[in-house]
Order: sequence, then structure tokens, then C-alpha cells
Amino acid sequence: MPSAPASGAKSSGLDFKQSLLNTFAINERANQLLLDNIAQDAWEAPPPYGRGRSIADIAAHIHNVRLMWLAAADKSAKIPAKLGSDKASREDIQTGLKASAAAIHALIQKGLSDPAGRVPNFKPDVVAFVGYLVSHDSHHRGQISMLARQVGHPVPPKAGFGLWEWGTLWRQSCTGPDASSDPANSSAGSRRGAKK
Repeated sequence: MPSAPASGAKSSGLDFKQSLLNTFAINERANQLLLDNIAQDAWEAPPPYGRGRSIADIAAHIHNVRLMWLAAADKSAKIPAKLGSDKASREDIQTGLKASAAAIHALIQKGLSDPAGRVPNFKPDVVAFVGYLVSHDSHHRGQISMLARQVGHPVPPKAGFGLWEWGTLWRQSCTGPDASSDPANSSAGSRRGAKK
């Protein structure tokens, strides 16, 4: 384990807490970018082999898992409404994802304020919690991309590659006059090139 820097040594200037919040905001911007670029026919298509979730089901699931963690970890949180993909439109689901991302953002801030970095009912700490959330969302972004291709409406290459451009996603979600690290503001540029 590395030792602490010597007294009087210059720090790297990294604001770890802000960086962790930004990472989650970038993750949400990637979710929005992907969903903005799913063709409407793919959004509504049943799974190609008759089993499993549709794209709408998967997107609603991401939101609903966040709600599960909010309920488990922060009894005082204002928890957004649960989504059922059968009744929720794409716009409802994307709006719901922004709302659950904002609520999770507040939970991450609480974890970062805790001296031990604790998130109630999640082990070991807030950093692992953000890692879990990003992994969960990323897994489902992969499923959504695969399903879109399987039903004949692949994600446009520019959007597919854009999911890996975290510098661009960071600029869209965390910088500029209309952005902050709050994922509720992560829709910069949304709906550009959306296929409906």
C-alpha cells in the first residue's frame, strides 16, 4: 500500500469526491446517449427468441434497481416512481432514469460525506457502490445494443463509438454553463440523431 505524501509535498490537484460524482454522471449520459439512438421499432420489439426482456424492459430495470438501492440505503430519500415498461413510454423511462440518477447522485454525496465512506446496506464503501452501479448499467447497455442489432436496428456507429468517448460524455454532462456533475443535467445534446 502506498504511503501518504510527505508533509509539504504538492498534491495532484485531483478532487476525488468530484471525480467520483462525475464518473456516475458520465455513466448516466452514456445511458441517455444509447437510448436516444435506439430505433423505435427496436424499442418496441419483443426479444428475438421469445424469452427475456425487451429494450424497454431493460431500460426500466436499470431505473428500478436504482430505486431498490435508494430504498435500502436512504430511508429519507425522495424516491422516484417505479417504472413498468409495459406502461411507460421511452420518454417516461429516460426521464425516470434522469430522476433516479439524481437521487443516486445525492446518495453518493452522502456516502462521500461519511468519514468511512459508508453507504447503508452496501459493502464495502461508496467507491465500490459507484463501481457496482456503473458495472450494472454498462452490462445492460451491452444487452440493449445487442438486442437492437438482433431485431434488425443496430445502434448507429457514431453513437456506439460515442459510448466509449468518456471525455466527450464528461463535457456533455459535467462542464459548461448548463451542466454539473448532477446526472439530472446529463441530457446535453440528447435526442440528436434519435431514430423514432
